[in-house]
Amino acid sequence: MKKEKKMIGLFLLLGICAALTGCGSEEKKEEPAPRESKVKIGLCFDTFVLERWIRDRDVFETTAKIQGAEVNVQNANGDVDQQISQIRYFIKKRMDVITIIAVDSSSLTDVVQEAKDAGIKVIAYDRLIRNADVDLYISFDNEQVGRLMGEALKERLPEGGDIFAIKGPPTDNNVSQVEKGFSEAIKGSGLNVVYQQYCDAWTAELAYDAVSRGLEAYPDVAGIMCGNDGLATEAVRALTENRLAGTVVVTGQDADLNACQRIVEGTQAMTVYKPVETEAETAAEYAVKMGNGICVNVTGTINDGTFDVPYISLDPIAVTKENMQTQIIDTNFHSEEEVYLNIRKE
Repeated sequence: MKKEKKMIGLFLLLGICAALTGCGSEEKKEEPAPRESKVKIGLCFDTFVLERWIRDRDVFETTAKIQGAEVNVQNANGDVDQQISQIRYFIKKRMDVITIIAVDSSSLTDVVQEAKDAGIKVIAYDRLIRNADVDLYISFDNEQVGRLMGEALKERLPEGGDIFAIKGPPTDNNVSQVEKGFSEAIKGSGLNVVYQQYCDAWTAELAYDAVSRGLEAYPDVAGIMCGNDGLATEAVRALTENRLAGTVVVTGQDADLNACQRIVEGTQAMTVYKPVETEAETAAEYAVKMGNGICVNVTGTINDGTFDVPYISLDPIAVTKENMQTQIIDTNFHSEEEVYLNIRKE
């Protein structure tokens, strides 16, 4: 009996020694096996016509590559059928993650499901994809964008007045969100939207035509809400031809360089700045995590029409002449020389 106890004790001692040998130091802990290949991310853009998308692409690519991922960029040139084909190309290439800036927020449901059926994670970037149950949606708070525009018009037109609303395409889900926030902001303010126009594919020239027609019917317009700074460029051109630039309050979105120049020159009142570096970096970081099979926890959700999808909401910033220095120049979004190219800084 004593001999058996001694043998048991010996086996226990050997087991303890073996265990100590296996994890004797922090450096010797077994690490997860590395991936056999890099995370592959498909990045599908609506278009590069808008100035901001070039920044988004560059920051996203750089951030993902620093973390060891490969990024394949496709540009649909505003064609939804082409975007669907590009997403299917990504599926065929067995991407780990597909990040999409949707041409049409309501036309990608089926192809997103194809990607998910193939085990590919899908991120809706900046624009929500409707009824698609994407794995993540990341964007700025678009209702807040609209509220900031409305508040800027109220501040500069405290007695109210007739205004135009020159918007992006209704196929962009952000447009309806901006509309909602804008309508809430101007409710009861005395500001009346007497003329509005949607601009398909964010085609800036359509804003020139729209404002020109609007001025024929409402020559005493007090303000114009423009869906982005590209539309604002053409709106101001129409106002200039009618000798109204600088007297009609114009708002925009994206903090394009020419918009910032107009703001310090006095022909545009404000723009909504969305720090795209933050959005692109965050999206790239989440894409790499998801591609590595890491479970990401997002507390916010948004309803896509059918499903509540994980949602990361970022805060936009109203930029005027008064905070141009701190928000745009000091953050190196645009340089002081660029912003004040046509006018001396006060």
